[in-house]
Amino acid sequence: MNEAKYIWMNGKLLPWHDAKIHVLSHTLHYGNGAIEGTKAYKTPKGYAIFRLNDHTKRLIESAKMTLINVPYTVEELNHAQIELLKANEFTGENVYLRPIVYLGYGVMGVYHKEAPVEVAVSAWEWGAYLGEEGMKKGIRLKISSFSRPNNKSNMGKAKAVANYLNSQMAKFEAVEAGYDEALLLDDEGYVAEASGASFFMIKDGEIITPPNDNSLASITQKTVIEMAEKMGYTVSRRRISREEIYIADEAFLTGTAAEITPVREVDARVLGAGGRGPITEKIQSSYFDIVYGRNPDYDHYLTYIN
Repeated sequence: MNEAKYIWMNGKLLPWHDAKIHVLSHTLHYGNGAIEGTKAYKTPKGYAIFRLNDHTKRLIESAKMTLINVPYTVEELNHAQIELLKANEFTGENVYLRPIVYLGYGVMGVYHKEAPVEVAVSAWEWGAYLGEEGMKKGIRLKISSFSRPNNKSNMGKAKAVANYLNSQMAKFEAVEAGYDEALLLDDEGYVAEASGASFFMIKDGEIITPPNDNSLASITQKTVIEMAEKMGYTVSRRRISREEIYIADEAFLTGTAAEITPVREVDARVLGAGGRGPITEKIQSSYFDIVYGRNPDYDHYLTYIN
């Protein structure tokens, strides 16, 4: 991966290779932790972090859901991410930030409340999550044999570390089968989300995306809904079945890392003309105008790094 100079850990900037944890850290063994994914873009006015406050707030809320008390405020963690970006002196077009709240060394056993709470933020230059070609031509999506766990057995609205084992298995299955990404259904057979992104489909000009019944409340998904409605599109939040996807005109994935990634094929069914559809292209272009600071109507979502 692309290394940087520093990682922020528990209030201090440490050299990249000095940011270490003990092998008996609680989260490493039992999976309780919370993460975020935030992105900074190089705008005409310098780097700007997109929806920083929303992401940091979700990090603390995710930790609360899994019974971890974060020893920093939203404002303090916002400042940490800004400080880290400045210190690393990046030069690329965009930078991914990964805050994590985890349980450190001190106790073992499933009961976690006595384990020390640690917080770190890493940042590195990272290109298109699913490839530059995928951003232009669309990716191949496989509906996974793994289901998104239901609300009685998991906390899907928490961006919790343990949730991503499910995503890892689904992603591995899809890639091994020759696809680019996995789409997980819920336990009733309706679309939940991709392994690390939200799903949108387009049929007869209508943009459709599933509710977050048992999936992460996506900040990028929320942004896309807002801007698509302002662009005049009808956006529906409703359940989507597997069969509907196969006959969709277009589809795309959204997320901080995925941004707006077109889908050209699902389970060997070609969508539309088999590439990036016209509405998807407009959404994608409009999204990049926002995050790169080219649309003043959304400037309030950008935290500029001076």
